[in-house]
Amino acid sequence: MLEQFRLLARYNGWINARLYQSAGQLSAAELALDRQAFFGSIIGTLNHIVVGDTVWLSRFATHPARHAALDAIRQARIPSALNEIVFADFASLRQHRLELDQTISQWVAQLSERDLAHILHYQNMQGVAGARNFGTLLLHFFNHQTHHRGQVTTLLMQAGQDVGVTDLLALVPDELTA
Repeated sequence: MLEQFRLLARYNGWINARLYQSAGQLSAAELALDRQAFFGSIIGTLNHIVVGDTVWLSRFATHPARHAALDAIRQARIPSALNEIVFADFASLRQHRLELDQTISQWVAQLSERDLAHILHYQNMQGVAGARNFGTLLLHFFNHQTHHRGQVTTLLMQAGQDVGVTDLLALVPDELTA
């Protein structure tokens, strides 16, 4: 499983770079335009992904292994709402996304198989307690990103920006032998 999570961490950084490259071609007004998406606009949806990542990373930072890569997350302000606009300006959002992606990659590299078996106790944003398998929560973390990036690619296409290839398969080596 660790190799799969490391692949998902690489994919996360790769696809975010592609999304932000495409989104960077749009004006601030186009990014903020309410496109009737779940989080309104392109910038709203990109902010939601950052919020989700930050909230989950702050929960993951409570793991007893205290992975050093999450030290900055332990000190960070945690968003209080899923639709919070953490960064209204695209340049700041893009820089923060890059830093988050580096944190995610470094953190996943520090994980062990034993870490994945831990039962993580946490509270959701409404204060409801949960206790779930850490590895399964990590899978949810990556799946949540993918779900909302799919929304962003649709919004970008509607705005005239083609992100190009978005499939994880692009990072999976071909094992075909002659």
